Amino acid sequence: MRYGSIAPTLFTHNRRNFTQQLLPASLAIFHSNDIMPTNADGTMAFRQNNDLFYLSGVDQEESILLLFPDAKLPQHREILFLRETSDLILVWEGYKLTKDEARQLSGIKTIMWLDSFKQVLTALMNEAEHVYLNSNEHIRSVVEVETRDARFIKEIKAQYPLHDYRRAAPIMHHLRAIKSEEEIRLMREAMNITEKAFRRVLGFVQPGVWEYEIEAEIVHEFVRNRSRGPAYGSIIASGANACILHYVSNDRECKDGDVLLMDFGAEYANYAADLSRSIPVNGTFTKRQRDVYEAVLRVMKFATSNLLAGNNIEDYHAAVGRTMEQELIKLDLLTESDVKNQDPSAPLYKKYFMHGTSHYLGLDVHDVGAKYRVFEPGMVYTCEPGIYIREEGLGIRLENDILITRSQPEDLMKNIPLEADDIERLMREARA
Repeated sequence: MRYGSIAPTLFTHNRRNFTQQLLPASLAIFHSNDIMPTNADGTMAFRQNNDLFYLSGVDQEESILLLFPDAKLPQHREILFLRETSDLILVWEGYKLTKDEARQLSGIKTIMWLDSFKQVLTALMNEAEHVYLNSNEHIRSVVEVETRDARFIKEIKAQYPLHDYRRAAPIMHHLRAIKSEEEIRLMREAMNITEKAFRRVLGFVQPGVWEYEIEAEIVHEFVRNRSRGPAYGSIIASGANACILHYVSNDRECKDGDVLLMDFGAEYANYAADLSRSIPVNGTFTKRQRDVYEAVLRVMKFATSNLLAGNNIEDYHAAVGRTMEQELIKLDLLTESDVKNQDPSAPLYKKYFMHGTSHYLGLDVHDVGAKYRVFEPGMVYTCEPGIYIREEGLGIRLENDILITRSQPEDLMKNIPLEADDIERLMREARA
């Protein structure tokens, strides 16, 4: 892997927390993701299943983790199954983990080759009463391709129909929402790399460059700093494109007078950063652009201050919405009368700020976790208000990643330039 070593204690700790949530005589099974095809004999780059990685640290395809804390034999309580390598695989695909390397990486003592999985499973199913199986239960997931987990669910239920089957996802969502110190360290590294990319493009952006050229500068900085690449599809949206929330074509020339909205983040050790910045293509905001920018920044600062332990997402978003209403009134986009007489179930500010302010961040960009869970120390949320004025071809979004603590929220991106004056100064200095 490109990223540095991770202490196996992280994964040992994660497994212990998971198995403590299981019923007695329970067995849990996690599969790696598939290598996804493109066309002909092409494939996409492999991306590990985040739950398997969280519990084992293994970043390799065709891997299976079996956890059975009440197994009769100690060596059966944690088993990691790996694809056995060969000279042929080494020549055509590259290096794969040895058993000793997998032990050091994961902290799991029992490592077996994948071809022994079915035999071991048969023996252990005779001891187990309950079986926890994994699936993607993210609230916004749309899964149209059958996954390795889904195929296995059908197979095991057909072979062992009388066991009690349970969902692993609720446990994983609960655990992954709270980040450990080691996870925060990895996320900070993803954010440090993201900062380097942002500072790089401040000196590159000018009228006449194309959005995809800016994207290339970002990816260059990611990869040269040991990131696999973007944690999600980078949004490089100039002018009116900034009013398209998930604009990823990045194929327009940046014009003098445009504001460029960039939403990107590096992945490091499978952990994501998520940053949004809006900068003037020519280096200087117009008065209107700055007024909108400052309005978004005030909402962002208010929202960040409310990412407090004990708060909840509904009250938080309602408070941010009220603050946004006042900013839109100042910008002459809404009136006091309109707001006073609006339908509370369809607030008018949604015309200009139509998405949520915050979401979980971690191994997934929109990380797993119960939406309505009270904010707790160790959670990491984005904070990303925006104002999108389609009739003016102007969209501005600002986003940092925030760690909830026992006291005040910690802005994990506080070193990344944010104030309009700083943005203009840095762009001016880069061109000098």
